Amino acid sequence: MTIEMPKGLPFSVDTWSPSSRRKRYHFLTHAHKDHCTGISLYSSYPIYATHLTKTLILQLFPQVEDSLFVGIEVGESLVIDDPDGAFTVTAFNANHCPGAVMFLFEGHFGNILHTGDCRLTSEYLQSLPEKYIGKKGREPRCPLDYVFLDCTFGKFSRKIPSKNAAIQQVINCIWKHPNAPIVYLACDLLGQEEILVEVSRTFGSKIYVNKDTNAECLQALKLVAPDILSQDASSRFQVFEGFPKLYDRAKATFMEAQANFQPEPLIIRPSSQWYACEVEHLEVKRQKRKQSFVEAEKDSFGVWHVCYSIHSSQEELEWSLQLLQPRRVVSTTPSCRAMELDYVKKQCVGATVSSDDHIWKLLDIDMEAGISFPQTPPISLVPIEEDSAIHVIETNQLQQRNPSSNWAELRLNLSPPSKKPPLTLFGRARLGSQDFSLLNKEEKRVSTEFNPPPIVANERGQESSLAGVGSVEVQCEKIEESDTVGNNGSHSSIGSSDCLAAGLRRLYRSMNVPVPQPLPSLVELMNATKRAKRRIQL
Repeated sequence: MTIEMPKGLPFSVDTWSPSSRRKRYHFLTHAHKDHCTGISLYSSYPIYATHLTKTLILQLFPQVEDSLFVGIEVGESLVIDDPDGAFTVTAFNANHCPGAVMFLFEGHFGNILHTGDCRLTSEYLQSLPEKYIGKKGREPRCPLDYVFLDCTFGKFSRKIPSKNAAIQQVINCIWKHPNAPIVYLACDLLGQEEILVEVSRTFGSKIYVNKDTNAECLQALKLVAPDILSQDASSRFQVFEGFPKLYDRAKATFMEAQANFQPEPLIIRPSSQWYACEVEHLEVKRQKRKQSFVEAEKDSFGVWHVCYSIHSSQEELEWSLQLLQPRRVVSTTPSCRAMELDYVKKQCVGATVSSDDHIWKLLDIDMEAGISFPQTPPISLVPIEEDSAIHVIETNQLQQRNPSSNWAELRLNLSPPSKKPPLTLFGRARLGSQDFSLLNKEEKRVSTEFNPPPIVANERGQESSLAGVGSVEVQCEKIEESDTVGNNGSHSSIGSSDCLAAGLRRLYRSMNVPVPQPLPSLVELMNATKRAKRRIQL
């Protein structure tokens, strides 16, 4: 999955939309379809990608022009002369699929690592510049400001086998079924070619791929491992289509073998999804047995599973963050799974927001436009990343949970500056910057999905939501229901001055803002309509 990059950055990564098209530079980490959706509609020059990724994209989307791409290979650095200031981008191996890379951006906006999809292990993490990697409990000499991180398995606490260990489990499963006339390998996803190569090498047999049902897999293998391909449809080893309808095809295959009085074929699915996602929904079955990560496991459909992952495990993510120690982490995978990581909870949620923090450049906010730091009681605020939007929210209860954290404090001066229009907050954010005594102090925690992102006006007077970066998802607070719900339990009219305290009404007037007038009652409107109908009938 992908997220839009913040407004203040001149580049996009793996996003192809009307908003990302307005960026001056575009970067593509790898050729999986969920990272190039929309590229045929919203692609524009230049697109930075490896040669293999470009070739795979041109096969998937022949309408995309070859001339749009600019090559960048693993270990290569490019200096991009941007109007807002030159910056450097370097590509590193993401250990995900053929051609996949991570991008390290270094410029006036700070130091940003975008991992794309990745499997971070020691070998690949140590390839990053030494100044960004801590050693023996010491902080890095130059901590990263932001890491846009693949947190696909941020919630999955089980230890995932290494790629090599999982491939050996596939081979062992085949050895244990010598009578299987055909071995079907559900390895049609880009990134599983290593399994096919090792199986072919171990058993000295080439592998058949049906060009009619698996054209994309066949094209990728012709680029990556053409020597293992067989054109003989009777070959013992064959690539089996994965999802969707894997189990329907498996059932049909078993029934066909039984009808022809043949031994049962062997179907192996090397994937971590079955372990991390599908079995999670089978609560009864999961309680009866423990999953095995050391050997292949057969499910109720007759398919053998091996936990093979091209994404980092939770353990690997924690270990990587402890070495990198970035100031902020942004999850690139819904639903913002970085907050499941201990490092993010302990180190990033309370990151201090100062006047010279790079977050202002990423959000494209001019610190001279109405933001100051007076000696007044602060409001604890932290940025939250959710579906590529930054929300500035209160964190009083979170501070009570972890009082030792260095919570971000942002003081807003709402008096207009002499030259530029002020940074304006609306709704509760504006009220919160004045006096909390106007509101009920008792608060209720609610999910962030019910709160729209705060709106700010930039220096050009345009309203926009705070976009895309920061410490990831923290729970937000909501005013006590008594502020919005009447004594009779029904919701009061939104914007009604009847439900506002006298002090709050004075606040509106002191800011030269009209006091909201009450909206008409729906019950009164319905009664008025009924009375009008009665008059007409009379």
